[in-house]
Amino acid sequence: MSPGDEHDYRGMDQGGRADDPYSTLGGTRQTRTRLPDGDAGHPHARRPVRNSRSLVTITGVVVLLVAAIAFANRGGTSDDNNASPGTKNPGAAGSAPTAATGTKPVQGKNGTIASGFAHDEQGAQSAAANYSVALVSDGMFDKERRREISEAVYAPDVAAARMDDLDKVYSQESFLTSIGLNPDGKAPEGLTFISRANPVGTKIEKYLGDTATVAVWYSALFGLAGEGSKNPVSESWYTTTYELKWVGGDWKVADFTQKDGPVPVGRDQAASSAEEMADAVQGFGGFTYAR
Repeated sequence: MSPGDEHDYRGMDQGGRADDPYSTLGGTRQTRTRLPDGDAGHPHARRPVRNSRSLVTITGVVVLLVAAIAFANRGGTSDDNNASPGTKNPGAAGSAPTAATGTKPVQGKNGTIASGFAHDEQGAQSAAANYSVALVSDGMFDKERRREISEAVYAPDVAAARMDDLDKVYSQESFLTSIGLNPDGKAPEGLTFISRANPVGTKIEKYLGDTATVAVWYSALFGLAGEGSKNPVSESWYTTTYELKWVGGDWKVADFTQKDGPVPVGRDQAASSAEEMADAVQGFGGFTYAR
């Protein structure tokens, strides 16, 4: 199953969140906004005059920051590098910076989804991030694209078992209507349907050679952009943990779990117009994620 359908048929069988019918599809809840304190809201307030001592202090902080970044990008210690698969501390492995590794980027394509991931921890993380993007995409609302995505992402036995359930979920007229789409899964004329996951980071929870558990933290955009939209595009945050297995020379999804957050505090930025949002989504393509 995909992050887009967890509530709709898993939730009914296993007690999912009945109060939020499409939280796993990018959600429609608004991120809370905390306004800054003090004079921060007044851009024209006068700044205090800096003396030479403050300038020296700031220079020192900048130098230390640059040095810290350079040290972090050097990677782990020799003890970490020599550890055997499955024996690394999950917390330590998960907090490693996304830095250049020397590993060649993913070249293969399974339809429009990256494939040919490395048979190691980095490859598993890259697969999980790319699969998150595919499973939360608007392609899941189109029957043909949904089947292509499922066959590319899931292990063969899992894809076959899930296909009918996925079709039932994404073809329910009541569900499609509730999120503002036509019965055929298309956006009404003049509106642009947006469903996009933006991975922020990945973390190895467990790695045993041919199986891996990978958590993906991502923000999701979901809604209809355009004048008169009753479901404007909103942002929400999730962490999906994938159970992956090595099948046919690539990583495939065997199962997953999902939870809300972590959710950052929103900034005091004005929301863009419906036209700007639609233009941005149509003009900015997605990434192929790799470590």
